[in-house]
Amino acid sequence: MNNTLKIASLIGLALVTIPSVIFFAGGMNHSAVKTTALIGTIIWFASTPLWMGREIPVDADNVEI
Repeated sequence: MNNTLKIASLIGLALVTIPSVIFFAGGMNHSAVKTTALIGTIIWFASTPLWMGREIPVDADNVEI
């Protein structure tokens, strides 16, 4: 599952960056770039925190209440 989430993150990142380069080269219209970038952003933010999360240990001596 972890590898699947990493692949989904890479696909989302590609959907954000590659259409921007294609638009700069003149091969894609602006509305298509906005749509694919939005989809890529949603995929990126939905999948990345699930595999990139880490547990931060809490030391009871350092916690002040």
